[in-house]
Amino acid sequence: MPLLSPELQTRRAFLRRSGQLALTGTALPFALNLAAIGEAAAFNAPAGDYKALVCVFMFGGNDYANTVMAYDDPSYNLYNTIRGGGAGQTAGGIALAKAALTPTRLTPLAPPVDALGAMNREFAFHPAMTGLTGLFNTGKAAVQLNVGPLVVPLTRAQYNSNNRTLYPRPPQLFSHNDQQSLWQSSSPEGSTVGWGGNMGDLVLQDNLNSNSLFTCMSVSGNAVFLSGDTALQYQVSTSGAIKIRPATDNTVYGSSMVRSTIDTLLRQGRTHVLENEYKIVTGRALAAEASVTNALALSPSIYGSAPNQRPFNTAQFGTDGLAAQLQMVARLIKGRSVLGARRQVFFVSMGGFDLHDNLVAQQTTLMSRLSNAMTAFYQATEELGVANQVTAFTASDFGRTLASNGDGSDHGWGSHHMVVGGAVNGQRFYGVAPPISVSDTRDGGGNYLPENAWHVGQGRLLPRTSTDQYAATLAKWFGVTDAEMPGVLPKITNFGTAAGRPDYPTDLGFMQ
Repeated sequence: MPLLSPELQTRRAFLRRSGQLALTGTALPFALNLAAIGEAAAFNAPAGDYKALVCVFMFGGNDYANTVMAYDDPSYNLYNTIRGGGAGQTAGGIALAKAALTPTRLTPLAPPVDALGAMNREFAFHPAMTGLTGLFNTGKAAVQLNVGPLVVPLTRAQYNSNNRTLYPRPPQLFSHNDQQSLWQSSSPEGSTVGWGGNMGDLVLQDNLNSNSLFTCMSVSGNAVFLSGDTALQYQVSTSGAIKIRPATDNTVYGSSMVRSTIDTLLRQGRTHVLENEYKIVTGRALAAEASVTNALALSPSIYGSAPNQRPFNTAQFGTDGLAAQLQMVARLIKGRSVLGARRQVFFVSMGGFDLHDNLVAQQTTLMSRLSNAMTAFYQATEELGVANQVTAFTASDFGRTLASNGDGSDHGWGSHHMVVGGAVNGQRFYGVAPPISVSDTRDGGGNYLPENAWHVGQGRLLPRTSTDQYAATLAKWFGVTDAEMPGVLPKITNFGTAAGRPDYPTDLGFMQ
């Protein structure tokens, strides 16, 4: 067997290995400069344009059945029975009453594609999601049905097959950490590179951003989604840049002289190589903090009721965690010229979705916060004049079981997700609507009946759309070319026409 595989000796692999050697402040700029090696530009980016993707991650595994909810009577009645609802379509168990769904009924331009050919499927959002309902029904949001990690397209029979070579499953299914990583990087826990970071690499390659540090930005701590081979994730808090306190405070121990001395010590050149590299990294951090602070000064954040006490005139951000994170993203987008950014990828998140218990009450709070925050964020992009240039999308570890465990639902697989923005082909459902079933009944030949072939037990949805297809659709809008797509999403080559699976397209169509 040859020691080198020519197909693997790509420019991206070269950059990855170079980046792995970049352990010091000197090596890192060298590795970043490798991104400028001559190659045709991947992005068709006219001067002055801007695009941003915002990943809204729901940690814990969101319950799909009480998020994008069955509304037509036949489907709702199946849902209500499975989840322990009451007579006459009333609430019970973990089922919500149908009457509560009327204000959040979705009115798509065309009915969703149904797995069994039914033409009367209707859906509603959770009753707490009034804001997202308004965005969907006015064409500013879309729903991707039944999406989740896949290595290759799978049927339920193939999922149950012992031939893991021909029909590989995603690793560590139903595991929180691994499925979070699969959503963010197409690889299980331990992955060091995410698809958001891979897109950041292309941005740096094409020199679209004058300051590489502000290409991939997280307002939610460390996220593998934003890690690239050359792109680094820059983390901020909901209050702004994370400061090196002694060097940025006005005084230290009440003394401006102490503060000035510390600043001098941090910035002065050193003869020792490692000490000097520490100085370089620290200086870069201080410069970045100053840039972010200047960018945020364009939209000072003061929570209050009066219009002049809010950073945006139209967007009504709340004070909960997700709202504060998305408000920070909006403020950073407003300051994009100060940051020198024309392409950005952001990460925000909220937790609490692992609802094995008390699902109805707790998810109501979570869905309200999600809907309100994403709606306010969209309103902020409209006010900034960039609604068509900013797309927010949801993601989560996995969906959950349709079957109730008594007071909640357990870990699942496929789920339904929302995409929001002015460039979204909105007021539509994408993908295939799965039947409402938890049965494992088979026919006389041992084959699963059609309604039972869409889950892998207890209503755990077998995804009909892969996370790679979902991500590729977003990446294509962002500017990634077909040739570059496998470098961003390696498993995308298992889907689409080129792989002989046109029924699993690499562009799902939800972006203009």
